[in-house]
Amino acid sequence: MKKLEPATDAAGAALAASTLALRRVGIDTYRENVAYLHRECELYRAEGFQALAKVEVSSNGRRILASVNVVDDAAIVGCDELGLSEDAFTLLGLGEGQQVQVSQAEPASSIPALHRKIAGERLNAEDFSAIVNDIAEHRYSKIELTAFVVACNQSELDREEVFFLSDAMSHVGRRLNWGEHPVVDKHCIGGIPGNRTSMLVVPIVAAHGMLCPKTSSRAITSPAGTADTMEVLATVELPFDQLEDIVHTHRGCLAWGGTSDLSPADDVLIAVERPLSIDSPGQMVASILSKKVSAGSTHLVLDIPIGPTAKVRSMPEAQRLRRLFEFVAKRMGLTLDVVVTDGRQPVGNGIGPVLEARDVMRVLQNHAEAPNDLRQKALRLAGRMLEFDPDVRGGDGFAIARDILDSGRALQKMQDIIAAQGAKSFDPEHPPLAPLCFEIHAGESGTVIGIDNLQLARIARQAGAPRAAGAGVDLLAKLGSTVAAGDLLYRVYAAYPTELGFARQLCERATGFDIGDAAAMPRLFVEF
Repeated sequence: MKKLEPATDAAGAALAASTLALRRVGIDTYRENVAYLHRECELYRAEGFQALAKVEVSSNGRRILASVNVVDDAAIVGCDELGLSEDAFTLLGLGEGQQVQVSQAEPASSIPALHRKIAGERLNAEDFSAIVNDIAEHRYSKIELTAFVVACNQSELDREEVFFLSDAMSHVGRRLNWGEHPVVDKHCIGGIPGNRTSMLVVPIVAAHGMLCPKTSSRAITSPAGTADTMEVLATVELPFDQLEDIVHTHRGCLAWGGTSDLSPADDVLIAVERPLSIDSPGQMVASILSKKVSAGSTHLVLDIPIGPTAKVRSMPEAQRLRRLFEFVAKRMGLTLDVVVTDGRQPVGNGIGPVLEARDVMRVLQNHAEAPNDLRQKALRLAGRMLEFDPDVRGGDGFAIARDILDSGRALQKMQDIIAAQGAKSFDPEHPPLAPLCFEIHAGESGTVIGIDNLQLARIARQAGAPRAAGAGVDLLAKLGSTVAAGDLLYRVYAAYPTELGFARQLCERATGFDIGDAAAMPRLFVEF
């Protein structure tokens, strides 16, 4: 038997020492890859790993980067094991018990650029490209990510920097090409509960024949996202190949975008921005436009709601944001139509997945109780999208959209998309609402002159939405409604007594409704 050379012996021993059995640790670290090492692990002691240090985990050609957490409890991870959080385990794609190699990760090469941004310097395209690549590869710790987000917020990005960031984000991850033109999409900057216009716009536009592949997000701080609401009606987590077939067959889809690997750096940044309540204009533009370009969209209708409790609270602010979106979109080759809409109150009657799905289906069915504000806003946005069709004259889109909705073609298209994605049982006449409920009544007579979007969203969240799909708020009065003392303003639904109690306490502090003289109603800023 040939004797191994000492160097080979040493290399083999080092490899063996760095090899650990993989263990799935059932902890949701929210888009952060976390690795767990026992404090008595030989590798931990030999390598001198420190908590929050970055390690590379690899096996069979797969690799991920993760932040180290140190464990003292062998019930969580043993001395010969490497634990991975849910996100990290899924991303690595290996089975429990498989042997993996663990080593120190190389420092992110873009750290000097990060330091210059922290110091308030302007960065160039190469700097942003390096930073975004390192973020997408999880080379940044949560602390470094936070520093980047805060630095971009405090020393506000100029419009060239916003383009550099948007472009860099769009070039990381998958970029879709649908093989035709135009590919249309619609997006709202958010902040308005119940604003489920996408679930109406997509079937209207697809019924016209335009390609509208709508990949949407789940709620992070809101009571429901489009994906959460669509999930009441159909499966939204679909493999990309199936999604592609649905889009080409039915001209549209309404699916969760998390499986498509579109602008993955944005998903990492959002995990930091939302807890900090940072939503700067530059980062908002980069997030939205990078996702749309990555998704293969060529034409986009952008909804900017204005209202006292919306993200944008004045027309001058909306116009500044519009100009920034238009500048970056043009540089990225995206045709953009910005629409300023009414953000003074929730859109529709329901806030929460089941309630919002009920409203959407009632509009599609031309139901007598369909919320007219949701119908009108959806028609307006769909009309603007239809005017991207070179065969549709400017100004004709609204009438075409209305005809598609009134004729039942939009309902049929929605039913086709639901069936293709995997239909779920849902009856809008008897929606599966959460079993517990309380009512909020007007404390005085007068006119509803104010509805606080933020407060009603908080109430719906405290009631359990979107985690409990049937939880939320059902509005019985809207802006301009005349009410008498004791009249019903809204109902709150919850699945559990604790959540019902939390929502009730929030309502007792502030109902979210302001009742007074009709003359005091906030001015409406919209574009027609």
